[in-house]
Amino acid sequence: MLGVGRCNWDCLALFALFMKYVNLEKDSCATWCHGESDIESVELLGKDSADIDIALDNMLGKDFCEKVNDYLKSIGESTTGVGVIQSNPEQSKHLETATMKVKGVFVDFVNLRAETYANNSRIPTMEFGTAEQDAFRRDLTINSLFYNINKRSVEDLTSQGIKDLKAGIIRTPLPPKETFLDDPLRVMRAVRFGARFGFKLDDELKKAASCDEVKSALGHKVSRERIGKEIALMLNGKKPNTAMRCLEQLQLFPVIFTSILCNIKPPLEENTGRLCVDYMEAAGDVFEAFEAELEVVPSTVGAPRKFTGEERRLFYLSSLLLPLRNVTASNLGKKGVEVSISELIIKESLKLKSDDAKKVLQLHSAAEQFVELTEMLLVDAPERTDEGFQSEKRVRAGLLLGEIKGMWRLALVLSSVLSIPLDETSSSHLTERTNSCLIVEATLLRLGLEKVWDKKPLFDGKKVMSLLGLTKGGPQVKEWMTRFHKWELAHPEGTEEQCLEWFQGEHVKRLKSS
Repeated sequence: MLGVGRCNWDCLALFALFMKYVNLEKDSCATWCHGESDIESVELLGKDSADIDIALDNMLGKDFCEKVNDYLKSIGESTTGVGVIQSNPEQSKHLETATMKVKGVFVDFVNLRAETYANNSRIPTMEFGTAEQDAFRRDLTINSLFYNINKRSVEDLTSQGIKDLKAGIIRTPLPPKETFLDDPLRVMRAVRFGARFGFKLDDELKKAASCDEVKSALGHKVSRERIGKEIALMLNGKKPNTAMRCLEQLQLFPVIFTSILCNIKPPLEENTGRLCVDYMEAAGDVFEAFEAELEVVPSTVGAPRKFTGEERRLFYLSSLLLPLRNVTASNLGKKGVEVSISELIIKESLKLKSDDAKKVLQLHSAAEQFVELTEMLLVDAPERTDEGFQSEKRVRAGLLLGEIKGMWRLALVLSSVLSIPLDETSSSHLTERTNSCLIVEATLLRLGLEKVWDKKPLFDGKKVMSLLGLTKGGPQVKEWMTRFHKWELAHPEGTEEQCLEWFQGEHVKRLKSS
C-alpha cells in the first residue's frame, strides 16, 4: 500500500526494524501504524507523508522506545535519544507521547486508547484500548485508518474511512452529535480538514455541527486558546476562505469570534459573519491575482515578489475583520474602557498574539488611507502635472509607507475592497481592483519609496535640537523632525545644505510671526 517516495522507503526500513524486534521479544506488543495527517489518508490520496505514529496495544511509548534502543545496541547499531511529550489535556494532548528518530524518520509512539467524557468537559478519561476502540474514538473516519505493520496493509476498522477518503466526504465514525458533544473542537477540525482537502461535509455532520447544543458546548467546553489555534491553522491553510465560509454557514461565527464580548457598539447585524467572509473572499481574490502578477513581472528594485506564509495569515485575518474596523466593545477586565472589537477578537476570543492585534489595526488604518492615496496617484488631470502636485503625492505616500512599513503591500491590496463596492464582484471588478493595486505599487516604486522608512534622515534628533538651540527633546523638536521628513520626501535629490537653507528660512518666518 505504501508508495515509493523517499519517505516511504524510509518507512519500510523502520517498519522492518520494528518487526524484527517484535518477533524477537515474545512479551512485546503487537504494533500498528497511524499518522494523524495521515500516512494512510495521504498515501491513498497519492501523496507522501513524513508524519508517522506507532500505536502500541499494551505498553507506553517511552517503554517501547527504550526497548527498541536496547535492541539496536544488541545488534551493534547506534541508538537515538528519546523525547517525551507529556500529556496536556487543556491543549488536546490527552496521552504521553514518545518521539525518536529511526532510520532517518522521526516517529511518535503512543498506546492505543479508549476514552469517556464527563458532561461538562471535553477532556476525556483515557485507558488502554483495542485498535477498534481507538479508531472509533477518533474525530473523522478519514483520520481513523491504521497501517498494520504486522500485515503490511491498511486497516479500516470503522469500515468507512477508505470509502469516505475516495468519495471526498468528511464524516465522524460515531454519530456526529455524540462525537461533537464529547469534544466540540472536533467541529472545527472537521471544517479544517474539509477545506484542506476540498472534501464535502456529510449532511448529518452539518446538521449536528449547527445545532444549539453543539454551539453551546463549543463556547463553554473548549478553551479559547484551542479555538484560536484551529483558526490559525485554517488561516495558514491553502483555502482559508473556504474554511471561514463553512464556519459561517454552520452558524458558528458568533460563538467563535464575538460571543464572549460585551457592549458592542454599534450592535452587530445578524449577517455580520457573512459580511466578514464576503470581504475576506473579495480581498483574497485580489491578493492571489496581485501576487500572481508580481511573480510574472520582474523586480527592478530588489523588492520581494512573493508574500510569506506569515504575511498571508495576517492578510486573511485582517480582511476577515475589515468590516468590523469601526466597531468597539468593552475591554474585558477593564470596566468602562472601549477598544476595537478586532483587537478583542484576536486577543480574547482567539487568544492570538498581541502583536497580531496591533498589526491588524495598523493594516485597517493604512487600508483606509490607501483609498485616498490611490485616488491621488491614479488621478488623470493634465492640469495637475506641476512639480508641487508631484511632491505632494510623494510626501503623502512616503508618510503612509513610513507608518505601515513592510506591510504596505498588504494594506494596498486590502484597500481595494474598500475603494470599489463589495457587491460588485464580477471578474471585471476583480481585474479593476488588481490592476489598480499593480499601478499604485509601480508608482510607489518609481517614486523611490520602497523601504523609505529605512532611509537615514539628513537631520536626526540631535542635529535638530542643535539647530533650535535646545538641550532636550519635546513637542517643538518632534514637530520639526516631521517637517524635515516631509521636506526630504518632497525633495528626494535634496542635499543637506539645501535642507538647512530651507530650515533657516522657515525658522525665521516662525520667529517673526510669534
